[in-house]
Amino acid sequence: MTSGGAVGERREVLLVSHTGRPEVLRAVAEAAELFEAAGIGVRVLGEEAAELRLDAAVVVHGPTAADGCELVVVFGGDGTLLRAAEFGRASRSPLLGVNLGHVGFLAEAERRDLGAMVEQVRTRDYQVEERMTLDVTVTVDGVPVTSDWALNEASVEKASPERMIEVVVEVDGRPLSRWGCDGVIFATPTGSTAYAFSAGGPVVWPEVAALLLVPNSAHALFARPMVVSPRSVLAVEVIADRSPGVLWCDGRRALELPPGARIEARKGTQPVLLARLGTAPFTDRLVAKFNLPVRGWRGARSDGGDTTDA
Repeated sequence: MTSGGAVGERREVLLVSHTGRPEVLRAVAEAAELFEAAGIGVRVLGEEAAELRLDAAVVVHGPTAADGCELVVVFGGDGTLLRAAEFGRASRSPLLGVNLGHVGFLAEAERRDLGAMVEQVRTRDYQVEERMTLDVTVTVDGVPVTSDWALNEASVEKASPERMIEVVVEVDGRPLSRWGCDGVIFATPTGSTAYAFSAGGPVVWPEVAALLLVPNSAHALFARPMVVSPRSVLAVEVIADRSPGVLWCDGRRALELPPGARIEARKGTQPVLLARLGTAPFTDRLVAKFNLPVRGWRGARSDGGDTTDA
């Protein structure tokens, strides 16, 4: 984990938002005004500029939109942050999420915190941490078809709602099992609280270096979620004489998989950077985001005083 920002450089942030909602537009406008008052320039994406109507903002286009930006500030839920990750990863600019969605697990600030958030950015009072990604490759009959990446997960899914997909799963070059299933999810620790979680996978703390393999509704005796080494290579082969499938990366980018396709996932060579405004432990984030019941807890207080019910 490192602190953000270099002193003396021209400072700019890229604002990425889930437009179409009045409350989001108001939040972005307020943040833009605060950033500009703090001497930090603002960029917005060309496809969002017409709705945002920020006169002082620089309109940018394409995958290099965040090049040179200190941060990519994201307004919306986790889906918007995953879209913004495509810009942040390309430019090595950290993402700073403002939650305007439902759970907003990757967000660092809430709508009410805009003033404090901008002040922390102004004073460079934030930390930057790396989050593992996945590199994904697809081959058919040994011929490379495509490659992609994911921050949360890459999922191999059935293409037809009424039919299962038949796959053989492989770990480190050795076959593990054959499943008829709705799909198989390869996930990072960051993605363990997303799609993999809804499929019954474990929650993995972000600092744990590991890859997850999570079957989705597999019809098999051995079909448990697995946590493997970050050096492992995970693979799924779509059975050649059965139904086709589809590959989704972070639920955003899709590729049709013909029978016989082979999908490999490994630790990504390029991490995504996240900006953190505080030092709250991951446990507290779980409790807050999932509204977990902790009443009755009587753990030791850090100041050495008496414990009381949470």
